[in-house]
Order: sequence, then structure tokens, then C-alpha cells
Amino acid sequence: MHIAQSNPTPGVGSGASRGVDEAAVKLNGAKGTPKAAAEPGAAPPARAAPLRRGLSNWDHQLQGEISSAQQALDFLEQSTSQLQALKSELAAKLAAHLGRDGQVEARVRQFNNTWRARQSASGGTLNSQLNYSSPAPAVQNFSVRGLNMAALQNGPREVLAFSIGGASQALRSVNIEPGMSEAEIVMRFDQALAPSNIRVSAGSEGALVFSTPEAAWPAVRDSLAVRGSGIRYPTGQMSRVKADEEPPLIAPEGWSTADTEALRQTLHQVVQALAHMQQARDSVSLALSLASSRVETAQPVELAGIDQMAQNFTSTANDPGYGSLLAITSALVGISRERVLSLLGLR
Repeated sequence: MHIAQSNPTPGVGSGASRGVDEAAVKLNGAKGTPKAAAEPGAAPPARAAPLRRGLSNWDHQLQGEISSAQQALDFLEQSTSQLQALKSELAAKLAAHLGRDGQVEARVRQFNNTWRARQSASGGTLNSQLNYSSPAPAVQNFSVRGLNMAALQNGPREVLAFSIGGASQALRSVNIEPGMSEAEIVMRFDQALAPSNIRVSAGSEGALVFSTPEAAWPAVRDSLAVRGSGIRYPTGQMSRVKADEEPPLIAPEGWSTADTEALRQTLHQVVQALAHMQQARDSVSLALSLASSRVETAQPVELAGIDQMAQNFTSTANDPGYGSLLAITSALVGISRERVLSLLGLR
């Protein structure tokens, strides 16, 4: 699923239109001067609103959202195709012991490689739970051992200092006090760690859920350290803590084809993976549709500006004199035979 995007041709979209418009403005100004001089009391002629450039004035974030959604859909469609092929191989082998030797294993390896490349293949928009995020990057959820509501709500007051990224980074402190509610605990952790690109929310069963962009996860995982006052962290020193990432929604590295039972289990997991892929495709398709509708609503404004620019050029070019010559020559700057032929070839 693709939405075609085109960039303005250098010298045609920007330079040429600028030359035409500037020439038209100059000529309009020249026309208005004699009239104003002849009629001292006359109001100066109204100036046309500045024209907006066409494609070059599009919202860059909107273009990025469309591109990201298309890239995510490409990954999901490729993954779905591979899973469908694997499902067929598994079903055939289980039903009548068909399938070429090694074919199922090859299909599993193929999808495993595709899944491992998920982050780069989706442009960083799909996380391990297949949650789509754009323009914000996809995040990795994780938990920190020893940090849960039960441990934080019980016990005396303590200040927890967090180090993320090594000794050169500033410490982030969280004040823990008796009688704090779960919402207060979450808010204090979230406010303290947000400058380090870590957000905190409440999970199920009294857990604290930490999240950071996937690209930053390896650094957070390998450098996260906490220092307490000797209460929840007895040493009272800065100590490395274990950060456990949220298990991925799909884990093809664990799919086995060793025997019949393993094949059945793998088939079940493949069917579940296909369902997850479809849900993700629906979500990304909706995001793409919303972005596309924003493009459509923005188009009339841009086209109106182009129409006005064309009218200005026509009026100027039809009026004999230096102004028309200036408008025409400005419009032709940078236009070559090759560019004209390439534009005609798009028709």
C-alpha cells in the first residue's frame, strides 16, 4: 500500500515559480505607480496575499508520518506473506507428511530473520508488541527488579537516586514517603526520569512499567544503576540493577520442528502471529488513512495559490513590454529539454 510522493524538480518547482511570482509582483507594482501619481487621493492598489509554494510547503511531519506508515505496512505485509507460506508448509506436513525436507525449517529461519530486523525494517515505528508509533519512536517497555508498589508503599522515607548512561550523566532522584498512593508514586518516578528519556506508568498487579525508545534501550539496560539510603537498597551505594524487557509478542526463535507435537505447537503460534499481524496492519492502515485525509484537506489551499500564480503570469505575459519579457525569461530559467521531456513522460 503506497501513497506516491513527488519532490519538486529543481529549477522548475522552486526557482521557476519564484521567478514568475516575483516578476508578477514587480509588474503589478509598476502598473500601480502611474495611477497613484495621477490620482493623489486614490488608495493604493491592494496587494495580493503572498502565494504559498506547492509541494515544498507541505507539512514535513505529515510527509514523515505517511512515509513511516508505508514502511511499517511493507514490513507487516512481508511478514504476513512469510507466515502464510510457513502455515501452509506446516499444515501440509502435519496432514499428509508432505513438504520437502528442510523446507519448514527454512521458512522458520526466514521469518526469524525478518522479525529480528523489525526495528530497522519498520523505520523504528513498530515495537516488539507490534504497537505502531509515529512520529514518536517505538518504545521498549521494561521493569526494574525491586521496584514495585508493595516495596515502595511500605517502609520509611527514602531517596532513590538513578544513574542512566554512566557517571557522566546527572543523577535523577525520587523521594519515597510513607502513605503515598500508586498515582503519586508513578507521577514522581515519571517526572524524575523523563529528562533521561524514560517514562513510567502503572502496570498490572502493582508493577511499575518503564519505557524508553527502542534505540536507547541497550544503553539503558546496560547502565541503569540505583542508590538508596540503605532501606530498599541495603548497600547505600550506587549499584547496577536488573532491567527486564517486556517479552516480544512473537518469538520465532523458540519455534521448533523437531517432531509432530513440536510442529503442531509451532503451527498454533504461527496462527496467533498472523492474528497479531492483522491487528497491526489495521492499526497502521488507519493511521495512514488519517494522514492521507490531512493531505487531501491541505491540497485545495496549495492549488488555489498555484492557480493565482498562473493567473498573475498570464496577465503579465500578455501585456507587451519589459515586464512580460522579464516574467517569461524568469520562468524559463533552469528549464532544459531533458526536464521538459521527463515531465511530459508523466502524463
